[in-house]
Amino acid sequence: MKSAIVVFPGSNREGDAKAALKQATGKDPIMVWHRDTALPKVDLVLVPGGFSYGDYLRCGAIAANSPVLREVKARAEGGMAVIGICNGFQIITEAGLLPGVLLRNANLKFVCRNVGLRVETSGSRFTAGYKKGQVLSIPVAHHDGNYFADPRTLDELEAEDRIAFRYCGPEGRLDSVYNPNGSIRHIAGILNKKRNVLGLMPHPENAIEPLHGSTDGKALFTSMVEAVS
Repeated sequence: MKSAIVVFPGSNREGDAKAALKQATGKDPIMVWHRDTALPKVDLVLVPGGFSYGDYLRCGAIAANSPVLREVKARAEGGMAVIGICNGFQIITEAGLLPGVLLRNANLKFVCRNVGLRVETSGSRFTAGYKKGQVLSIPVAHHDGNYFADPRTLDELEAEDRIAFRYCGPEGRLDSVYNPNGSIRHIAGILNKKRNVLGLMPHPENAIEPLHGSTDGKALFTSMVEAVS
C-alpha cells in the first residue's frame, strides 16, 4: 500500500503518523506539503494532528482551503481512502469530506489523556480489525474536539452505521463523565457515505507500541493495509 501524509505549517503529529504507517506498510509514506498542487498516486492520504495555521480563524478552516486539499477531495470522491486525525479531522470536515463541525471543548480547556473508545462498527476498511463493541484505550490531545451536527445528520449517521467510535468507560458504558469534550452523542469518529473517509479526534498513531502504554491503535493501520492488499 502506498500512502501520503499532508503537512501544514503547525502540524506536529506527522512524524508519529509516519512511524505508524511505516510499521503497518513496511514503506515510508510520501510527505506532501500543503501548497503542492499535485498528489502522488497513493492508496491512502492521512491528514495529521497539530495546530495548522495556529488554529487561527477556526480550527482547520484555513488548511481546508490549501491547494493539495482540492486534489485530496477529488481523489476521495473517486474512492481513495482518507483519514483525518485530530486537527486532520477538523481539516477534512471543514473541507466538506465529512458532515458536522468540531467545536471548542465543553469545559473550554485543552485535554490530553488516554480515553476509552468504543468501536461502533467493524464495517469499514479502517475498523475491520476490531470487533463491534470492543473498548480501546487511545490518547486524545485537543482543545476543539467537541463534535456537533444537526439532529437529522446525527440520525443519518446512526442509521447508516457511520459512527466509527464513541467515547466510553472501561466497560463500554456511555456517560458524560467519560466524554472528554462534550461531543454530541459521545461521538469520537465518523465515516463518510462511501465509507472511505474516516475522521477521529483520538490519536491511534500514539497507541501502537508497548511504550505508548497501549497498542490498541495498531489494528486501525493494519486494517487499512489489508483492505488494499
